Amino acid sequence: MRKKPAQKKTASDLKDIAAENKQYNLSSNYEGEAYDIMLRASLARMTFSLSPASFGMAMYDWMSHFALSPAKQIDLMQKGFKNLNQFFTQFFTETGWIDKKFSQLNLCETKTEDPRFNKSVWEVFPFNLYAKYFLLCENWINDATTGARGVSKHHERIVNFTARQILDIFSPSNYIFTNPEVLSATIQQGGANFVDGWNNMLEDYQRIINKCPPAGTDHFIPGVQVATTPGKVIYRNHLMELIQYTPQKEVYPEPILIVPAWIMKYYILDLSQKNSLVKYLVDHGHTVFMISWKNPKSEDRNLGLEDYRTDGIMRALSVIRDVIPHHKIHATGYCLGGTLLMIAAASMAQAGQDWLKSITLFAAQVDFRDPGELSFFIDQSQVTWLEDIMWERGYLDGSQMAGAFNMLRSNDLVWSRMIHDYLLGKRRPINDLMAWNSDTTRLPFRMHSEYLHQLFLNNELVQGKYRVDKKRIALVDIQVPMFVVGTVKDHVSPWRSVYRIHLVTRTDVTFVLTSGGHNAGIVSEPGHKGRHYHILTRHVGERHLSSDSWLEKATKKEDSWWLDWQRWLVSHSDKKVLFSDIEHEKYPVICDAPGTYVLEK
Repeated sequence: MRKKPAQKKTASDLKDIAAENKQYNLSSNYEGEAYDIMLRASLARMTFSLSPASFGMAMYDWMSHFALSPAKQIDLMQKGFKNLNQFFTQFFTETGWIDKKFSQLNLCETKTEDPRFNKSVWEVFPFNLYAKYFLLCENWINDATTGARGVSKHHERIVNFTARQILDIFSPSNYIFTNPEVLSATIQQGGANFVDGWNNMLEDYQRIINKCPPAGTDHFIPGVQVATTPGKVIYRNHLMELIQYTPQKEVYPEPILIVPAWIMKYYILDLSQKNSLVKYLVDHGHTVFMISWKNPKSEDRNLGLEDYRTDGIMRALSVIRDVIPHHKIHATGYCLGGTLLMIAAASMAQAGQDWLKSITLFAAQVDFRDPGELSFFIDQSQVTWLEDIMWERGYLDGSQMAGAFNMLRSNDLVWSRMIHDYLLGKRRPINDLMAWNSDTTRLPFRMHSEYLHQLFLNNELVQGKYRVDKKRIALVDIQVPMFVVGTVKDHVSPWRSVYRIHLVTRTDVTFVLTSGGHNAGIVSEPGHKGRHYHILTRHVGERHLSSDSWLEKATKKEDSWWLDWQRWLVSHSDKKVLFSDIEHEKYPVICDAPGTYVLEK
């Protein structure tokens, strides 16, 4: 049966929406401004959801200050001539016009750390010249777009990021005749790679048009190949399902509640059996509960952060306290789920609700002064633009967020994929984490607007301005021990930003810095090749260490940080006891894990 298309909002709908969403802050001319909003929402489809006003202000800021910096202009001219001199010196050396012992190529070395050009085939003439010329241009563009006195850091980042994105289009690795790998494959296969690449491109286009997941994800279905740890859904409301996983016969009495972010499906923490964090905890004697968030639709547009706190975290904690009474709970939050967990914990501490035994945060920020590369897309103009996009549908589509993340890592997620799939004609084998990454979720209008305004723009949580039930909360009220994980290559929650948890809490904090990124660094099972981490505990009363000092002092270990976390949980738990049956009179089993919400598209 064909679904009915979502009904578009009209200008007359704005008055009711504006009354419930203070962030809109509209004048009395609701209907007139509604047409403006609809216009911007339509334009957003052509601007990849980016605000042209934000980009325009950034360009004006940079250009006006750059124009008033003649010394910097002269310096750039000198660097440009120097780069050209080095390039032509290398050219004449490679072609035999200049003896190699007379050439000085300090800035034009053969080897590079850029993954696009680090293979040996790029060291052969003339491809080494293509790569080096591009890298010289990249360095020059970086110098040109940074360091102009007076330009705001935010605008400088936007201009620099935009310039790099444009320059990446012209990378020699992206074209047939300047990429030695593509040329070699074409000669060896007689051009068959282009036929395969064309078929791959057609398949991808058809999948996009039909709104199907990427090729290969069909082999990773929740409940079949992934999210298979045995468990039961014991509670469900309009916002979430609560899963209780089937425990061992003997368990530590304190249960674990995991709060994932609702910008992702929960099963990143329960992927395949070999790398499931949930299974790892269950196998080591822990009783694990997991929140599985509902994928919101247009009718859920007015769900706010407070709804996620009360009907999500607080309701889950209440259910667990009924199922396993007389024992405190180890609460764990991932990304935005960790941020909300800290809000809930501070509110509970203020109210005297001593429910938590410990708090663990995975790549979660509470201080948003430096949100990393995501700050390229976050300012007042951009937030207004996003609100106008969300107003039309009632939510922010997951594909729009995925597009922003892809732009942050365009070389890895866009260009390299196009070269491999379309020019080389090969399909990269997809793994469980990649399949999960394509299983996007939506964000309700009101929640996302509140999140961007109150946390990203105003940073209210660490300033003591964030309110719960009209009362300001303070993170320093949280007294339970904390285990906090940051990842080295995190472009969503930079580890130095996550590290600021030390500045806003007065409790024992065990901080871990692990290799990998926002997702792969967390999904880091024991035995994972190449994994390592640093760990150090700051006890109450000890002096604060800067992030650099912490890194120097912390103990470096090989393998997975899961090992230390599990030992830390045990150290904050009582001795094991026999587990009683999962059935509970008040909360009868609804269905088997992974439940129904995780399957919603």
